Amino acid sequence: MSKVGLYFGSFNPVHIGHMIIAGYMKEFTDLEEIWFVVSPLNPLKKKETLLADYHRLYMVELAIGDNYYFRASDIEFRLPSPSYTIDTAVRLTEKHPDNQFVLVMGEDNLYTLHKWKNVMELIRWFHLYVYPRPEAVKKPDMLLNEILERAVIKWVNAPLMDLSGTFIRNGIKHGKDMSYFLPPAVWKYIQDMHFYEK
Repeated sequence: MSKVGLYFGSFNPVHIGHMIIAGYMKEFTDLEEIWFVVSPLNPLKKKETLLADYHRLYMVELAIGDNYYFRASDIEFRLPSPSYTIDTAVRLTEKHPDNQFVLVMGEDNLYTLHKWKNVMELIRWFHLYVYPRPEAVKKPDMLLNEILERAVIKWVNAPLMDLSGTFIRNGIKHGKDMSYFLPPAVWKYIQDMHFYEK
């Protein structure tokens, strides 16, 4: 069986922080592949500034290029909206029984697990590979404590990246050169399409 990390996100846009995390997970853990699962709508986020699904998927494909170990997945485009991690992970497991899937997430997401759909089922079936996030704050919560005690968590000492899609979108909106924060092909596509300028 291949061990595959599922890296969920809106990727609005995909940036070098995402790619660094994915690269670190591939090279410094036992994960053989990283699949970028592009989410149409995160139930915990607002949709106001979200580009169309296919644009965000295409930018992930541009960022990946010819890297054999990375894959862009549009599976959530064909699932009921909003998408939930448990539904997507189970569907991928059914479609790819030869893969062992784990969830790749930032420490900030780890501390929201008590808000996730069917989280006890999720942590029973899928291990969590967690990378540090500088802004992550764990607030006291009995359910969250129980979840974290039961979950199989692998802490991955990936580089701290205080970089967000919001920062990049705001920079573009204000006419800043954001080319150093994005894979070159993604930056070119954003410029060609005039994304995030308003």
